[in-house]
Amino acid sequence: QVQLVESGGGSVQAGGSLRLSCVTSGYAYCMAWFRQAPGKEREKVASIHSNGVTTYADSVKGRFTISRDNAKNTLYLEMNSLKPEDTAMYYCASEVIWYTSCSTLVARGFSYWGQGTQVTVSS
Repeated sequence: QVQLVESGGGSVQAGGSLRLSCVTSGYAYCMAWFRQAPGKEREKVASIHSNGVTTYADSVKGRFTISRDNAKNTLYLEMNSLKPEDTAMYYCASEVIWYTSCSTLVARGFSYWGQGTQVTVSS
């Protein structure tokens, strides 16, 4: 059973920064961050392939950076210039099956999920 452990969430003021981390118990080819706010659909924030190729939602591009340390099986999300609209529960997800690209892999395509970490951005 692959397990994911997230950390780094918290409360910050608009314009602030947070760094989320996700440690997995095994290697994964596609890893991603999703977020979900009450009353809204789960949104794919960013993904990263084991080859380093990344993709971002338009709403966070230029502000967030996804990265991974393959040796440590750890995923990161650096969030800068945070906005109140970024407030949500953030989930780490991984997929152990290899895909050519992670850009089109949606939530249902990820096999493993963390419990989530809350990010709250105040005005």
